Amino acid sequence: MAQQARTTPSGPGPHTTRAALDLARRLPDLAVSAREAASSVMHGVHGRRRSGVGEAFWQFRPFTAGESVARIDWRRSARDDRTYVREREWEAAQTVWLWMDRSPSMDFASDLARATKRDRALVLGLATADLLVRGGERVALLGLSRPVAARNVVDRFAEALSGPDGARTAADELPPAEPLPARSRALLVGDWLSDAEAVAGRIAALAAAGALGHVIAVCDPVEETFPFAGHVEFADTDGPARLRLGQAASLRQTYLAKLAVHRDSIAEACRRQGWTFAVHRTDRPATEALLRLATLLADGGGSAAATGGSAAATGGSAAATG
Repeated sequence: MAQQARTTPSGPGPHTTRAALDLARRLPDLAVSAREAASSVMHGVHGRRRSGVGEAFWQFRPFTAGESVARIDWRRSARDDRTYVREREWEAAQTVWLWMDRSPSMDFASDLARATKRDRALVLGLATADLLVRGGERVALLGLSRPVAARNVVDRFAEALSGPDGARTAADELPPAEPLPARSRALLVGDWLSDAEAVAGRIAALAAAGALGHVIAVCDPVEETFPFAGHVEFADTDGPARLRLGQAASLRQTYLAKLAVHRDSIAEACRRQGWTFAVHRTDRPATEALLRLATLLADGGGSAAATGGSAAATGGSAAATG
């Protein structure tokens, strides 16, 4: 069986420029896809149905002696002989820090996928940002931007990702190891093909001050199923390494077992911090993962991690030709 991957060469210098230009060309289309996905999953403002500071009207109630007269709604009070106060719904604006893996292994797509892992990660991250801002929250790109609540957040983030700082960090396989503020949250989207201990250490560093988070492992369907047979050559997208197999099918069970162990290790690292973990395949619609994320973010945070599939191999994605 033959599979062809779309890969980006690794290495400093010219590769960084090419990758940045390629991303800049694709981002307008990815931004449109993100907005479309967000619109289909829109979950509204994170109202808590309790009185407080917010934008949404909740209820009128009688004025109580000792309150500030500035709170009186004179139009409603004019309708009868009572004085009323307009209460607003309490909306807890939170900050969600986003990180999308743009390293070379993410630029992989088999013939079975709808998009490269990188494009899917960017659509999920940008769509989540759009959803959160519409819901009254603040969002930031980890290591690239400050928290914002602007309606044009997708365009702002696209510009940051394709700018000089975005290009400089594009090859990073793991998010920055900076503790996030307490009571904030993180959304980390990547293939998590790095060493499991390194991934666990990075998650622990981000959660050190008490932040909660959600980790999404984006994978190509061939990485989940290893559908190869016969003579196959695997090429590492992160370097020059190649592996030729005469009977690729004989390694399927070994590969899947190693995959499961790796993902279980990452899921356990998430559980230890109260974070969630899930797997999303690129042959499935982006809205499936986005809907789950919207539910998690609307509910206010983590709890036990859900694995959602088998697991992740410990090397770079492979381009199989045979």
